[in-house]
Amino acid sequence: MCGIVAIHSYERLVDEDALARATRILRHRGPDDESIWLSPDRRTGLGHRRLSIIDLATGRQPVANETGSIRAVVNGEFYGFEEIRATLEGKGHHFQTKADSEILAHLYEEHGLDALRFLRGEFAFVLWDASRQSLIAARDRFGIKPLFYAETSERILFASEVKALFAAGVNREWDAESFYQQLFVFPHQDRTLFKGIKQVPPGCFIEIRGARPELRRYWDLDYPKADECSPVDESVAVERVRELLEDSVRARLRADVPVSGFLSGGIDSSAVLGFSSRFHDRPVRCFTVSFDDHDYDEMSVADRTASALGLPIEKVFVGPQETVRHFTDAVWHAETFGVNWHGIARYLLCRSIRDGGLKVALTGEGGDEMFAGYLQMRQDLQQAGRRAQGDLNEVERQLGFVPSWIQKLAASRVVFSLFLSEQPAWNPYARFVEQFRDSCQLQGRSRVHQSLYLWVRSVLLNYILYAERLEMAHAVETRLPLLDHHLFEYARTLPVDYLIRGATEKYIFREAARPVLTEEVYWRPKHPFLAPPALRKGAEALQAFVQDMLRSAAFRSIPFFDVAAVEAILDRLDRIPDAQRHNVDTALLMMISACVLQDKYRLSS
Repeated sequence: MCGIVAIHSYERLVDEDALARATRILRHRGPDDESIWLSPDRRTGLGHRRLSIIDLATGRQPVANETGSIRAVVNGEFYGFEEIRATLEGKGHHFQTKADSEILAHLYEEHGLDALRFLRGEFAFVLWDASRQSLIAARDRFGIKPLFYAETSERILFASEVKALFAAGVNREWDAESFYQQLFVFPHQDRTLFKGIKQVPPGCFIEIRGARPELRRYWDLDYPKADECSPVDESVAVERVRELLEDSVRARLRADVPVSGFLSGGIDSSAVLGFSSRFHDRPVRCFTVSFDDHDYDEMSVADRTASALGLPIEKVFVGPQETVRHFTDAVWHAETFGVNWHGIARYLLCRSIRDGGLKVALTGEGGDEMFAGYLQMRQDLQQAGRRAQGDLNEVERQLGFVPSWIQKLAASRVVFSLFLSEQPAWNPYARFVEQFRDSCQLQGRSRVHQSLYLWVRSVLLNYILYAERLEMAHAVETRLPLLDHHLFEYARTLPVDYLIRGATEKYIFREAARPVLTEEVYWRPKHPFLAPPALRKGAEALQAFVQDMLRSAAFRSIPFFDVAAVEAILDRLDRIPDAQRHNVDTALLMMISACVLQDKYRLSS
């Protein structure tokens, strides 16, 4: 895991100081080393901050081929690189390091852009091919590793985080459309909250030759059409899923430093650590978050799981005081709005891992996306669905139904209509589905697969995976065995009733993981990882923090909110009906997140 930067100038020389500033601000992602490279004509520059995990001695970047005509900076991990390296060596390639990243330069030299199909893991990279005068920037299939970019008439810049683009001189400005979209649903998969700054979509790459960037997709979810799912014996499917799970976990245990793991009371993290205990030569240290509210605290379940697996476990307590103390830093790192206070918990969890002398952690994200683990997916399968009303009519017109998760989201976000200085001039939900209008990925698919596709390309990308920046704030590399494309490419072929069986979500996954689960976790229903709300007894410090933030000059300088309406709700926080508290809590959190971004990044509108 690292931080990467690239600047490619169409006409002028690369500003080396700008490249250095952008690279330096990513020090938290890679405290072990820093390097900058400029092409001989000084029109292309690459920056790298290194977090040493594989080949601690000689894995410096940029990596290069034998002649130096190919240079690349890589963030992330390539699993199975040893086999790829051996194959390439058999074809005459010579390696200078033992690091996984170096395979990229030689793989590209051998296969060109086809090299992407050989890569497995969480990654983002930028590669310069001097012979073709071509710059290539690519992101992994699910978007686990971030890659942002900004283009002007003179240059194009790439970086692991938006703050690096700002440091290089990119304008600091809100994107009004994305801002509103983020409040109500999610922005497009290639957009950010900031004007002129985009993200490379998952499974895509950008190639720049001359002055014409071209975005292309190399991989997509490709769910089968409803009439194309092949029948498969259930016992065979369970065994195959188990084999792929084991292989995915085993691959992600490869490191030259100790490996740790996140553990909650849920099935996903329990399965990952359960399988890891079979293959690792020493117990994986587990870390779990504990809250002061019993309804949200999973410490006791996690503790029993760790005991059953024989794994040491460490508790990280996160209460209102800890949340207040670290909120601003966490949002600065996250570069987006929080919708639940658990982001600060993730931030503090990784700080504890790093303080414990560790750099790598296995996590359970992706299991619900892989195996339809959300209640809303079961609702999409089992119900004909309610007729859409109002803002959701266009969603129903385009899809033929309204996914349950969008219905739920729309109901919870209607509260923002009270707080905005003016309503967006477009329908956020219609705008959301329009981005998929020309995609063949939804046509003919089951409701569950359509719903999952939209979720993966929005909620997973912009809500769940943004935690990567909270983790890398402390230079902790997280590895996600359940978001492995080998596992997914099998799981997506399974009949929907193997994913959802009656009232049981993730049926096939539960059966595959059962040998490493406690009976308690196997039978436990879905419990999303959420932190307690601010609007509760005992969280007075957090409520005072919200009051201070939303009455500040920084908040008043944000052009999108009606300050008087917000202050009116602040005046009666203690009198908000219980039925409205959750939605108001989310709205307050998103607004104070915007306040931090406004202040820390000095944004204009």
